[in-house]
Amino acid sequence: MKKNMMKLALAAAMAVAFAGTATAQDMPKTSLKVVGAWGNLSQYKNFEQPFWTKTVTEKSGGAITAEITPFNEMGLKGAEIFRLMRLGVIDFGSTVLGYVAGDDARNEAIDLAGLAPDIATARKISDAYRPVYDKFYRERFGTQVLGIWPYPAQVIYCNGEIKGLADLKGKKVRTGNRTLAEFVEALGGTGVTLAFSEVVPALQNKVVDCAITGTLSGNAAKWYEVTTHIYALPVGWSQVMHGVNIKTWERLNPKVREFLKTEITRLEDEIWKATAAETQDGFDCNTGKDSCKAGTKANMTLVPVQAADKVLLHKVLTETVIPKWAARCAGDCVPAWNDTVGKIIGVTAKAN
Repeated sequence: MKKNMMKLALAAAMAVAFAGTATAQDMPKTSLKVVGAWGNLSQYKNFEQPFWTKTVTEKSGGAITAEITPFNEMGLKGAEIFRLMRLGVIDFGSTVLGYVAGDDARNEAIDLAGLAPDIATARKISDAYRPVYDKFYRERFGTQVLGIWPYPAQVIYCNGEIKGLADLKGKKVRTGNRTLAEFVEALGGTGVTLAFSEVVPALQNKVVDCAITGTLSGNAAKWYEVTTHIYALPVGWSQVMHGVNIKTWERLNPKVREFLKTEITRLEDEIWKATAAETQDGFDCNTGKDSCKAGTKANMTLVPVQAADKVLLHKVLTETVIPKWAARCAGDCVPAWNDTVGKIIGVTAKAN
């Protein structure tokens, strides 16, 4: 009986293996060019790059090969990616949605400052709003959305002591997008929009007092050399969207498209699952704990979250951030948000 069961199991395993090989053989040889997000960060190194250079080739049985270059190594800042994709200059590409908020306020919809206090809520919001992005990017940018995933929690780094959100009053704070700037200004600070690559010298030269980025992203960029305190309260997730020019996508063999959709969905899930761990690893590395894995051990002070600040964060979100965003999001933008994101967090967006 045991031997029969082992034979059946072996036969099943071989059938699955041969099925995979047959599928790979059915796909035509396809070569892809991809533009990735920030090349110096762990998300690119641990997920994007190995996915395109190894996983796709291995799982397709060698049928699909890809070259990937991070946008910062191409001299780009990220805001240009989807515009270049619309023009057909870029085929597959990733960028932070907040970087393209100037093109349309919908790009801020899933990552408004204070919107998602934890990774589980961030995922629910992203999934709920995904159909809106699918329609919007196809119609306005000629782009097929393939995946949306987050960086580790966006938190506040300061070059000097802070004890909570109230201490941002009077301070100049680097923000990566408009919604974070409005959040800072609601607290009495001044939001300063700077590209990620410009932050270290800005902190060094006292152009800004504090700056916001991911826990692990800031560590990778050596922010610990120019800041002393890091506040443990997440104010956002800096979500990335990965897409492809629709004409390029439709030219691909249907089996290749199906294969890529399946594998990119797996990549998306892997990154979401890893984000909570990477967020904590960023805190551990910045504060010099032995549990630090992916970053560099530093000597920053971790400021614990004040219960009152969670309440204040939600107050600023509902009274300032959402109304200001709603005022600049025209057409069916606000109703679509209320039907998706608004239902998850129990808030109805209205312009001031």
